Parts: sequence; structure tokens; C-alpha cells
Amino acid sequence: MTDPAQHTPPPPADAPLPPGRIVVEHVSGDSFAVAVRGHRMVVDQPVGDGGTDTGPTPTELFAASLVSCVAFYAGRYLARHGVDPQGLRVGAGFTMATDRPARVSGLTVSIEVPDGLDPSRHEALLAVASHCTVHNTLHQPPTVEIGLCRSGTAE
Repeated sequence: MTDPAQHTPPPPADAPLPPGRIVVEHVSGDSFAVAVRGHRMVVDQPVGDGGTDTGPTPTELFAASLVSCVAFYAGRYLARHGVDPQGLRVGAGFTMATDRPARVSGLTVSIEVPDGLDPSRHEALLAVASHCTVHNTLHQPPTVEIGLCRSGTAE
């Protein structure tokens, strides 16, 4: 276990956060408020799992981060090639592992291509979208350190 003195507590959730910083605070039950830069959202668990379903689960946000990253890269590709992104849709499904540790075991992402994209560009679009930042991170996982810090100490 790491020494709590080595980790700095997060700033208050209502404080402005610089890029690269996220703060999550308990709201009630299984509900947590997430602050990212100037944005706020809630994560929770479904009612059937003991939550109040006031927001997506953290696992759903994980999958959504990949899908939205693929959509962003696909949209930028279309813009660079003068194609109207109207009709671009990206969907996904994910499955949970049946063994331990608890984790997502598979994700399937589908890109619905707008009518304006020439079929000869489909392969290039797929190559670009498949190299979005989140997908790259899944292929080359970052180092993750989880530690404790003392409450009431300033950052």
C-alpha cells in the first residue's frame, strides 16, 4: 500500500479543473458526481443492482468513451474530405467477463457511414477511426496508480 502522504487530495468538485484532472465525489447511495474541466455528470448503478439509475454506470461510461472517440475521429475524417457528417452514427455493444476480475471482456463498435462518403474511402475511414486515442490507449495500456491521501490537506 502506498503512503497516504505521497498522494495529493483532489480539489473540490466545484473548483475549476485543468485538462487531465477529474474529481469524483459521493452524492448518495451508489451515485457519484463526476467533474471534468467545467463539465458535470452523474454515475450510478441500475435500480436492480442497488442504485437509483440517475446516470450511466462507470462501465457504461468506459464503453461510451471509446464509442464517442471513434465517432469524433470519424467525424474529423469526414470533415477533412468535405463530407457532411449528417447521418454518421457509431454504436457499440459490450460484454462483461464471466470470470474474475470483473471487467469488460469485449466491445464491438459499428460505424454507420453517411451516404455522402465514396465507398472507396470506407477503408481509410475505418483505419482512422480505429486509431482514436481511447482505442490506442486500450492497445497500449497506461500505467495506473491508485493510492490514498489524507483528507483536509490542500493541493
